[in-house]
Amino acid sequence: MFARLKFAIVGCGRIAQRHVEHIQKYGQLVAVCDVVQEKADALAHVSGAKAFYDLEQMFAQLPEAIDVVSICTPNGLHAAHTLRAFKAGCHVLCEKPMAISVADCGEMIKAGERASRRLFVVKQNRYNPPVVAIKKLLDEGALGRVYSVQLSCFWNRNAQYYEKDAWKGSRDLDGGCLYTQFSHFIDLLYWMVGDVKQAMALTHNFCHQDTVAFEDAGVVALAFHNGALGTVNFTINSYGKNMEGSLTLFCEKGSVKIGGQYLNELEYQNIEAHLIEDLPEGRPPNQYGHYVGSMSNHGAVYENLVSVLTGQGVIGTAGFEGLKTVEIIDKIYTAANRVSPL
Repeated sequence: MFARLKFAIVGCGRIAQRHVEHIQKYGQLVAVCDVVQEKADALAHVSGAKAFYDLEQMFAQLPEAIDVVSICTPNGLHAAHTLRAFKAGCHVLCEKPMAISVADCGEMIKAGERASRRLFVVKQNRYNPPVVAIKKLLDEGALGRVYSVQLSCFWNRNAQYYEKDAWKGSRDLDGGCLYTQFSHFIDLLYWMVGDVKQAMALTHNFCHQDTVAFEDAGVVALAFHNGALGTVNFTINSYGKNMEGSLTLFCEKGSVKIGGQYLNELEYQNIEAHLIEDLPEGRPPNQYGHYVGSMSNHGAVYENLVSVLTGQGVIGTAGFEGLKTVEIIDKIYTAANRVSPL
């Protein structure tokens, strides 16, 4: 039986509603905070939590009542809000991306260590059934050495998507497609293949000049420290709707492809002495009205968090792994001659 931890949510946008659902399953939501009063009030109304409109006020009025702060604010604010939560003595669950600066990620990790508090990062694609199955084979050595990998991220994000939330599309709060749309996918490159040594990249903004301050498509070549090679093709220009999110691995003892729109289908396997069968059905993708997002595995994220904090589990995605994802994205953007957003 899980202990009833007390949670607060900072940032009351769409993704926060997903957090409410699982916090109420595994703990107690005592506070929600957003600088937009209407958003905080609305989330407080449906959750029964107390609404705050200022982070300092929330910590001043509830100094010892919060065990975990879930950070659901725009990307560029994750670091500042995480640091403040650690200062208040709370554990932190940070939405993706961990930050949009490698230096900020480092400061977040150091702050957690100084406060003797845990830093969890949401990387829900790790819990997709075919991803779990392939990761197990990789860890067991059943696939042997990874030779090369192909990551395809073909989604649609139209003008309405960016107009609905003003921070999206900005350099300082959004950061870019690889941070906001595809950081989960980049995380899997690190988790399943390894750390990246070198990146070469080309990016361009084809049709989002009026809505984003960065690229809307890119092609990337990667060299990993373990000798593997990789390519990434990404775009938010898939006509009308999301098309594909896929990861293909060519290994010493087999070839596999995880595909579908959200890395939710095992599309191909040819593995020496192995056959993956009877995968459990994955959860549906997050629904956001006029568009959909990644697979909805926040329940597994919260189950892991509570298990760790009650002394029973091993952390699923620690701050160091969140930092490595940001490092890889930073290498890609640097290779494309893009100046850092900060």
